[in-house]
Amino acid sequence: MTSAARVARRQDVIVEGEFSFTADDFARIASILYDTAGIALPESKATLVYSRLAKRLRALGLESFHAYCGLVGSNEGLDERQAMLAALTTNVTRFYREPHHFEHLREHVIAPAAAAVRRGGRLRLWSAGCSTGQEPYSIALTILSVIPEAPQLDVRILATDIDPNVVRTAREGVYSEDLVEPIPASLRSQWLQRDDRDRKLWSIGPAARSLITFNELNLMGSWPMKGKFQTIFCRNVVIYFDEPTQEKVWGRFASCLLPGGRLYIGHSERVSYAGSPFINDGLTSYQLPQGGAR
Repeated sequence: MTSAARVARRQDVIVEGEFSFTADDFARIASILYDTAGIALPESKATLVYSRLAKRLRALGLESFHAYCGLVGSNEGLDERQAMLAALTTNVTRFYREPHHFEHLREHVIAPAAAAVRRGGRLRLWSAGCSTGQEPYSIALTILSVIPEAPQLDVRILATDIDPNVVRTAREGVYSEDLVEPIPASLRSQWLQRDDRDRKLWSIGPAARSLITFNELNLMGSWPMKGKFQTIFCRNVVIYFDEPTQEKVWGRFASCLLPGGRLYIGHSERVSYAGSPFINDGLTSYQLPQGGAR
C-alpha cells in the first residue's frame, strides 16, 4: 500500500482504537451479517461492533479488521461467522419474560385445546429465537400446569435459534438458582429438580424436556417444518431486521400457523404491513382469522 493510500485509509477510520476500523470494514461486516442472518446494522452501531469484535481479533491473533473481514467472508470462515453473529447479537431472556403472554397462552390456547388434546388431537408450538431455553421451557411449564399428562399426548414444542452455542445451553437445561426464581414455586418443585452435583443449580425435569425439540435454524434460510402450529413465539427477534425483512418473516409465520393460530411478539414490536392477515387482540398476541392466512 502506498503512503497516499495509507493516509486515505487512515482518514476513513470510524473508530479509534487498538485496531484500525474503517467505514469499508464496517460495511463489509454489516453486509455479511445481513446476508447471513437478515440483521440490519446501522453505522451508528460502529463503536459497539468494534468493542465486541476486537475480542475476536485478539483471540484469533489478527492485526486488523481488514484481515478479519477477509476471514469471515471466506469459505473457511463459517465458524467465525457464527462467532461474529453471537458477538453482535444480545441473548436477553428469562423465565416467564412478559408474564402476561404465558397467562394469555394458558387461558386462550392451552386450556381451550386441552379436551381435544386428551381425545388424541395434536398441539404444536414454536419458539423461534429460543436463545438459552428459558422461553420454550416456560411454554412447556405452562402446558404442564394445564395438561400434566402432556408428555404422553401429541404435544410438542419446537425451539430454534441461529446460534448453536445458545441451542447447546438450552438443550442442557441447567440453570442457576437466581435464573429459575421467576418460575412459580409450585411448578419448580413439581417439574424441576436440584442438580445432584451442585445444589445451587436446577435442572429442567424430564417431563418438560420431553415436550421440546431444540434445533438450529436461520430464519433467513429454509424452514424444513411440514406441519403447522397453533402458536408461534417470536419475541424481540425481528427488531434486528429492516422493514422488508420483517414483513417477509411475518408472512412466513402466517403461512406456518393453523387457522386461528396465534403469534406472540415483543412489547415494542408490531405486525403492521399492507395485506397482513393478522388481527391484533390488544398487543398481547396477533391471531390469524379462523379462515387462515389470506
